[in-house]
Amino acid sequence: MAMAARDLLSAPGNLLGRLNPMQKVMAMVGVAALVAVLVGSFLWSGSPEYKVLFSNLSDRDGGLVIEALQKMNVPYKMADGGGAIMVPADRVHETRLKLGAQGLPKGSGVGFELLDNEKLGTSQFVEQVNYQRGLEGELAQSIASLAAVSAARVHLALPRQSVFVRDQEKPSASVVLTLYPGRFLEDSQVAGIVHLVASSVPNLSPDQVKIVDQSGKLLTRPDGGQGQVGLNPSQLEYVQKVEKQYAKRIEDILAPILGANGVRAEVSADIDFSQTEQTSESYNPNVSMIRSEQRVTDQTVGTTGPIGIPGALSNQPPGAANAPFTATAASAASPAVAPLTSHSESTVNYELDKTISHTKQQVGVIKRLSVAVVVNNRPVTTKEGRIEYRPLQPAELTQINNLVRDAIGFNPNRNDSVNVVNMAFNGVDALDAAPALPWWQQPWVVELAKYGVFLILGLLFFFGVLRPIIKNLGKPAREPAAERPLALPETEPAPVQAVPAAEPGQAVLQAEIVPPLSGYEADMQTVKQLVAHDPKKAAQVIKEWLSDDGKG
Repeated sequence: MAMAARDLLSAPGNLLGRLNPMQKVMAMVGVAALVAVLVGSFLWSGSPEYKVLFSNLSDRDGGLVIEALQKMNVPYKMADGGGAIMVPADRVHETRLKLGAQGLPKGSGVGFELLDNEKLGTSQFVEQVNYQRGLEGELAQSIASLAAVSAARVHLALPRQSVFVRDQEKPSASVVLTLYPGRFLEDSQVAGIVHLVASSVPNLSPDQVKIVDQSGKLLTRPDGGQGQVGLNPSQLEYVQKVEKQYAKRIEDILAPILGANGVRAEVSADIDFSQTEQTSESYNPNVSMIRSEQRVTDQTVGTTGPIGIPGALSNQPPGAANAPFTATAASAASPAVAPLTSHSESTVNYELDKTISHTKQQVGVIKRLSVAVVVNNRPVTTKEGRIEYRPLQPAELTQINNLVRDAIGFNPNRNDSVNVVNMAFNGVDALDAAPALPWWQQPWVVELAKYGVFLILGLLFFFGVLRPIIKNLGKPAREPAAERPLALPETEPAPVQAVPAAEPGQAVLQAEIVPPLSGYEADMQTVKQLVAHDPKKAAQVIKEWLSDDGKG
């Protein structure tokens, strides 16, 4: 066991001992290249992917963020000339939350944090100025958070409030935007900024907000949007959305019948955006109900009151009393009847049937729809196997017309119109399905490439460097050319000379005795004899010498 281990440990030394100097150099270069490839592949596959943490930071905020990252032991990189900070992709969200808890980045402007350090005894004027500065800073930070806006400044003109209505003045605002290169704001985005500012300041109307960009171009209308011609961006977008929805309905219902590219539909929608409110009050004369009834009856029994014409004569004192007379029998039989006065009043109140309705018309009501549909000829396979496009039959066009009417909700009261035409499309091929994502763009390819490159480089190094070296080690070592005996033909020491024989085509060797040679002359004589006797073998010997010299 010990001997086997000793042989295993001594095997590399034996292999190196059998290599010539050139092979040793090649082996060391190959091992160094293999180590470099292994280390590079490990670092490449193990290096984390960096993503942007914050971009477009000011110098002050960038320094604060870097200082916080160093304290948190988070690796980072700088990009875009120091305007962006990148951290490992798996730590982006965690780092943002931690920095947000520390109030970073603070931003270039100031906000309501100015009011956090108010001192005792601050005048009302200073408080009002700080409040206005804080409000401007908060609005600027909100506007700068938009994708196309790099920076923003807001100027507010807040007049002093008065208790008299006729002396009150309305506030106004001005906004200066710095947009990113190549970016622009749409009308709807400008309107959104205007309403954002107007909603943040009391008593500020949207027509008192003006917006300009960094080149001094006025983005808002000079009249504040009053008197604008046509539809505003939101209304125009709504009309386009309605038209696209109806066109998509038509194409979706006809595509299975005529093919994905066999139908074209366009819809024109007339939409009413006027705002109308109506209040009506109606009465029903045929329906009446008694709401209340009141009756008063008065009766008075007794002498009548004073009679006569008011004046001096009627106001005379009564005369002297006379003695009563004796009533007769007739007067006793019929007693005197006291006078009776009656008075009656009746009041009846009737409730009339009254209806009060308040109606507010819906905004964006479709007034009329105009639909135009063009269908391609139907492809038909002939007996010969060719595809021909033939027009549709009238019955098929009628069915398509009915399908279109049902898809859009055709209403004859709105004077809707539908026109279906069958025509041959010119040079329009069927739409192919969306091509699949190429394999080299698949997410797993990047991860696989990291290990695939390492494997390929390892195989190339093994088959191109290590395998030839190991194969050469298995061959027996050749003796140096100077030490190997030169194979010579078995001849006489003396040179031979050919003489003609009796029969043609035959030669007889005849030895001539010459004095023996020694040293350099003997070697040269031997080589000459070899070359003269067997030129092919001499050439092979010289070739082996040259190959040995090149390897050594």
